[in-house]
Amino acid sequence: MLKKRKSSERFCDYYKQWIKTYKEGAIRQVTLEKYNLTYRWLEKLAPELRVCDMTRIAYQSLLNDYAQFHERQTTMDFHHQLKGAILDAVDEGLIDRDPTRKAIIKGKTPGVKKIKYINQFELHTLLDNLNLGEEISWDWFIMLVAKTGLRFSEALALTPADFDFAHQTVSVSKTWDYKNGSGFLPTKNKSSVRKVQIDWQTVIQFAQLIRNLPENEPIFINGVVYNSTVNDVLARHCREAGVPVISIHGLRHPYVKPTTKKYLFFLVPMIQLS
Repeated sequence: MLKKRKSSERFCDYYKQWIKTYKEGAIRQVTLEKYNLTYRWLEKLAPELRVCDMTRIAYQSLLNDYAQFHERQTTMDFHHQLKGAILDAVDEGLIDRDPTRKAIIKGKTPGVKKIKYINQFELHTLLDNLNLGEEISWDWFIMLVAKTGLRFSEALALTPADFDFAHQTVSVSKTWDYKNGSGFLPTKNKSSVRKVQIDWQTVIQFAQLIRNLPENEPIFINGVVYNSTVNDVLARHCREAGVPVISIHGLRHPYVKPTTKKYLFFLVPMIQLS
């Protein structure tokens, strides 16, 4: 009776319980939010679809409905996030056979993409436009991300203790939870824990900038931080410098990340329109 009752429940309810059971506490908060967003779309698109009615046609119809609002890659992500729960339902005997088999992924025609990367000359032009004063600012943050390839949350988490000026390195061992305000968090994965080389000019500049700051407190955090705030500052400098407007994440791309755990620290000309 328990299996019969579960197989007749709404799939969105099953999926919500599946997220709670298998995902909460096992994945990063930002990834968990993606699963929760998928759940909300389920409620919107198929609120009455039961677990036992999840056939190939029903599943394909669900994907098609989602694809009307999203590009193909986003629909693919939606498919992958649902598939895990559906395969578990198959294993439990709640669904007779895998309805995701041979699913066709559709999507809206992609719109015109913004330029995501800038080349070496444009990057140097941008850096020359920064106002690097005697106190820590978002301009200094932009410069450091451009020279190190750190992720936004990794750079926010840097403390004076992370700088080893004698060996010209910055230690990356944590991130800053700027979305939820909970403080320090682990890095994206184990391979993200690393030491990043910095040049002598940056060593001299930051040795002065952070000499009187608390050793274990974030250098760039002073209240609530929004990604959009830093991107707005960066966009203003891009326009003033006459280079394509990119995001703070785009500053990471002029760096090559090899298969080893360390970055190669040279710039390569790169423009990509995708």
